[in-house]
Amino acid sequence: MSKENFETLKGTIEAIEPADTKIPNMPVDVYVQEASDLQEWSQEDQAQLVEVGVPQAYFDEMENRIGALRYTQSVWNKDQYTKEEAQREWDELSPKAYDLKNEIEHAFRFAFRKRPDLLNKVQGIEQGTSNADLVQDLSDLAALGQANLPLLTAINFDEAKLDQASSEASNLSVLLAKANGERKEDSSPKITRDKAYTYLKQAVDEIYEAGKYLFWKDDAKRKGYYSQYLN
Repeated sequence: MSKENFETLKGTIEAIEPADTKIPNMPVDVYVQEASDLQEWSQEDQAQLVEVGVPQAYFDEMENRIGALRYTQSVWNKDQYTKEEAQREWDELSPKAYDLKNEIEHAFRFAFRKRPDLLNKVQGIEQGTSNADLVQDLSDLAALGQANLPLLTAINFDEAKLDQASSEASNLSVLLAKANGERKEDSSPKITRDKAYTYLKQAVDEIYEAGKYLFWKDDAKRKGYYSQYLN
């Protein structure tokens, strides 16, 4: 149902400008529950709240706004989990990839010892220590080795290691892209989640303020128009 709620409001939510998008200031699951509580609490006061300026559309859309945020939060959580899994897999596989890289470079330095031009290429590949460098280095070493197989055969180098380097470069590239995505604050699922939060917050804030205004002398009524988490 939450997905249907989101689809109903998708166009409006995605049209929210970045400058107007708010970042949640509390756990989203808590915010969703408080919005649901407010929806229930304000039902019998709806007519009065509308009379003091709360748009009727806020009440009509509240269920969809709540569901949209719940759905987009779930999508973002799933996206985060995928990236965290990729990071764990990277942490497990990358040390072996570094070992393979070092082994191939060691063999190349010996095999190409009489070829300064090729040694320069190996030295160029060795520069850089980032994760992205590892992926590129494996790919470059595989290509350089395939282009100079006779020199490698002469030292009894295992050609299968070149295929392994090429395969690991491809696999690690995918993992790194997923793992890096976790650190990007502008990821698409997060942007959509923040916009859905902004759209719900627009209604929640208005109802809160109107309720405080209406029931300023009624403590029992007014207590339902505050965030319990933030107060």
